[in-house]
Amino acid sequence: MGIPETSAWQSALGQLEEVAELLQLDDGMREILRTPKRSLIVAVPIRRDDGRVQVFHGYRVHHNMSRGPAKGGIRYHPMVSLDEVKALAMWMTWKCAVMGIPFGGAKGGVVCDPKEFSRAELERLTRRYASEILPLIGPERDIPAPDVNTDGQIMAWIMDTYSMNKGYSVPGVVTGKPFSIGGSEGRGGATARGVMYCLFCALRDRGIAPADVKVAIQGFGKVGGGVVRFLHDAGCTVVGVSDVAGGVHNPTGLDPAALDGNVAETGTVVGTPGTDTITNAELLALDCEVLVPAALESVITEENAANVKARFVVEGANGPITPAGDRILNDNGVLVVPDVLANAGGVTVSYFEWVQDIQAYFWSEEEVNKRLRGLMEKAYGEVHALSTRRGVPMRQAAQMIGVGRVAEAHQVRGLFP
Repeated sequence: MGIPETSAWQSALGQLEEVAELLQLDDGMREILRTPKRSLIVAVPIRRDDGRVQVFHGYRVHHNMSRGPAKGGIRYHPMVSLDEVKALAMWMTWKCAVMGIPFGGAKGGVVCDPKEFSRAELERLTRRYASEILPLIGPERDIPAPDVNTDGQIMAWIMDTYSMNKGYSVPGVVTGKPFSIGGSEGRGGATARGVMYCLFCALRDRGIAPADVKVAIQGFGKVGGGVVRFLHDAGCTVVGVSDVAGGVHNPTGLDPAALDGNVAETGTVVGTPGTDTITNAELLALDCEVLVPAALESVITEENAANVKARFVVEGANGPITPAGDRILNDNGVLVVPDVLANAGGVTVSYFEWVQDIQAYFWSEEEVNKRLRGLMEKAYGEVHALSTRRGVPMRQAAQMIGVGRVAEAHQVRGLFP
């Protein structure tokens, strides 16, 4: 009630309702699936470097755990809200089920701008937040991972905080951590690599070679930056890239090394030598075959979806297209590879990391990437086959698989007591 149409939570509920109709789920099952299992709101007081005490607000949501422990990232961002975290947790539930991974969906976040913190303040914030959500997390309960504005160092502080409370090291409590404390080879670029694998599957189905496509990528962070480098190295022509400050365009192709150098010097891709400056809105409308929105939610909407010229949209971010925008893209013949499939590489390699931590036996990067590619291509094939068979968009097909598997788990387990 009162949530705008473009909110992530409303988008997630709308998508679930559409899929529930296609699967003919009864009202009780729909109620279970639309309701998060638990939502925790915490106060996160910290002492700033100047001695002031400031209180931030944090969240951790478990959407569904019928298929295994909860799994999901933690983000630090000024726009974090409970509704956003609930939506992301729900999408993570479907994502894990689509990939066949034995996890349920979770998500967490703190309402803050980490750019305003010193390293010491960031550590204090992280450790206090970890302490507040301590009753929910654990290798058999809930395994956090990095997300927007968090990284391996954040995960290391959470792992250490949890371990100090337990009295022994528990590397399996988080994933995406440094290799020196139980991280996995290949985890850093896993989400971006998964986006690439899904795109190549889509291109192969249409008989298109990677060298024949121009790509625009919104976002130059952990996901977007990795996609730029992987696709460039694979022979694609990356013609546009953007970040929070704006974007750059070169119809003959961008050089990832030049972009990295400009970001290192100025903090943004804007101003990279040999490029024209464009806005984020202009990037979404570039003349290209492939568009990868890899920033935040709800960037392609009813207002701008008709401007998208790409034939393929591969969602590197979670929920970058609103339902109304989705319908316009579908009507225009754009193939959308949905987030619950396209960006599942990160959670897939997080699963590999969790398995390695539990076994205390670690794999090579080559083995990790090989296993990731196998699972991504298998999941893409299942989603594409169902999409073709039922005549529904890829998003609905992916969510039919994910929601269907979660509903089946509930039915098999029954309702306690």
